[in-house]
Amino acid sequence: MSHFLIRWFVLTLAIFIVANLFHLIYIESFTALILASLILGILNAIVRPILIFLTLPINILSLGFFILVINAFLLFFVSKMVGGFEIVSFWKAFWAALLITIISAVLNHLVREKR
Repeated sequence: MSHFLIRWFVLTLAIFIVANLFHLIYIESFTALILASLILGILNAIVRPILIFLTLPINILSLGFFILVINAFLLFFVSKMVGGFEIVSFWKAFWAALLITIISAVLNHLVREKR
């Protein structure tokens, strides 16, 4: 359970950083940020592996870069679900997803080293 909470905190922090430094995401309130990161975390845990499996031939042909499109799609989908969490276009979602992935990877690595 604590592993999930740590990963959720890292994802929330990564979304917050991307929203404030790069202005790709508009977050109206702290509640919207928490709810969006929770839904995105659940979608990443449940739906993302299914989408990756279904698009496996495209992922192989693109050497795994199609996973960025899947991440952008999930982030854009969350922005349509959560009020106060907005991304205006798919391409902004694409760049935001790429930055969130990079920032989350770095933060997860730092957290893992501390444990």
